Amino acid sequence: MMVKMEKQDLIQSITDKCKLVRVEYGFSQDQMANVIGISKKSLVESEKGRRLLNWTECVTLCTIFSQSQVLQNAFGGELSDMIKAIAFENTDVTYPMTMGGKIWWKVIEEMNGYRIQQNILSQHYRLLDPKDGRMISSFDLDEIRQYMKQIGIEGSVI
Repeated sequence: MMVKMEKQDLIQSITDKCKLVRVEYGFSQDQMANVIGISKKSLVESEKGRRLLNWTECVTLCTIFSQSQVLQNAFGGELSDMIKAIAFENTDVTYPMTMGGKIWWKVIEEMNGYRIQQNILSQHYRLLDPKDGRMISSFDLDEIRQYMKQIGIEGSVI
């Protein structure tokens, strides 16, 4: 069973991948620093493991480089869901529609068209409504199940 990823864990992981993303895109350190909005010195320190990127820098990097194969392969697709799961923890939010999770997701439970899916790499969960709208994302499956009960949906294991 995978342990819930906390914000600091994600920051560490993204910091560790920063240089690989820069190389993947063929950027110099000057170019990469400019693109993500930090000084070259800060980027160099991060690449050498002497400094962690901060939350805003990580979100910026993941947004700008959302198509990075390095990031997608490390985290199971685009990072936006995982970032939202961490950012919106303990916060009610209405999510936009998804494409139903055709590649990086497996269905854990389903009832009346509602599906709990788990990302096959990052292991975080989300609940989709019958029209593929994301209702909640979390690393805690019990939180998803509790939310289902609150809105009157009981799941069945697939």
